[in-house]
Amino acid sequence: MFARLRRRPVLGWVFYDWANSAFATTVMAGFFPVFFKQYWSVGADPTVSTFRLGLGNGVASLVIALLAPLLGAMADRGGTRVRSLALFTVLGASATAAMYLVEKGDWGLAIFWYCAASLGFAGGIAFYDSLLLDVVEGEEEIDLISAYGYSAGYLGGGLLFALNVAMTLKPAVFGLEGPAEGVRLSFVMVAVWWVVFAIPVVLFVREKKPTKRLGALEGMRAGWRELFHTLASLRRYKTIALFLGAYWLYIDGVNTVIKMAVDYGLSLGFEASSLIVALLITQFVGFPAAIVFGWLGKRFGPKGAIQAAILVYFGITIWAYWLDNVKEFYAMAIVIGLVQGGIQSLSRSLFGRLVPPDKAGEFFGFFNMMGKFAAVIGPILTGGVALLTGSSRLAILSLVILFALGSLLLHRVRLTPAGEGA
Repeated sequence: MFARLRRRPVLGWVFYDWANSAFATTVMAGFFPVFFKQYWSVGADPTVSTFRLGLGNGVASLVIALLAPLLGAMADRGGTRVRSLALFTVLGASATAAMYLVEKGDWGLAIFWYCAASLGFAGGIAFYDSLLLDVVEGEEEIDLISAYGYSAGYLGGGLLFALNVAMTLKPAVFGLEGPAEGVRLSFVMVAVWWVVFAIPVVLFVREKKPTKRLGALEGMRAGWRELFHTLASLRRYKTIALFLGAYWLYIDGVNTVIKMAVDYGLSLGFEASSLIVALLITQFVGFPAAIVFGWLGKRFGPKGAIQAAILVYFGITIWAYWLDNVKEFYAMAIVIGLVQGGIQSLSRSLFGRLVPPDKAGEFFGFFNMMGKFAAVIGPILTGGVALLTGSSRLAILSLVILFALGSLLLHRVRLTPAGEGA
């Protein structure tokens, strides 16, 4: 089952998920929401800080959503996906390290660096996802290798996060003045981790050469032409268009749960340390669960497994509305860990089955664009509902409709060989 990891391109590709998941776990889901509310937005009303956080997530996601398909088309023409991944990695890591310098109460600058780091993270993911088709040696591998990536991400991100949590809970042991210094130093550690473990993908992954390699300016022009051509031709790729619509809806709910779960727990009055423990639970449950989902996708098909995960999220959203104690939050963390990596990895591999191989970067650009547009709507929706109603519970409950509509659209997707899109 794990023999494929002995191939250097596969191992290098998988390690990038190990690398960038440190940002997703320690920064995006863990410390940034807590630190933003309690340190950078100190003194602000909780619903106001929730709105600010949702707005920051939304702005960052909107920028990358608009750039993703263009960058993917350019990379397909110029054969620069690996180099582009490296560029966005350096951008994201540098912005993450810069958060160390943001002073208490300076929420505006914190949002700026967070948006820049999120742009680097999402840009790197766009090119990383498209490289999946360059490392697999047949369609029968795609579900498992995609799952390996997410599984490695859960384990790597979880290990660094556990160390970072220890730094904040026992700062004196690490020679730190207090928890705040531990959090700030964690941002620097994430940046270093991200860059170091991104090296294997740059060294080992070789993308398939484009039919005609173009320079940077020519690639940009060709990228624009290809982007508009693809927009016009999506009507011919009906299956791809339908899947993208379904993905946009259900992944909106998933992304919002990831980014706003800690903020929601804080709004309910739970201790920050308890919420961090819940995140660690999700990470380490997600490690084996993502691999199991990869096997389920290979055995029974990715579409059915995704539908099962959506159903679980639908129930979680309703459960969250009635949540009233930390033990239930821990139980929910376990359930989320069982399906979070699976729904992400199988969505990526299912889409990989549908797209024309010679347009992988371009179509995965659209794939990531839909995911990021979902992340625009979700956080702003929950933040806006919280601000208008004063109820974080109603904000979470608003996600139910996204999972329901996403499931209905996915039901209509007919699996066809890559590129046929009938």
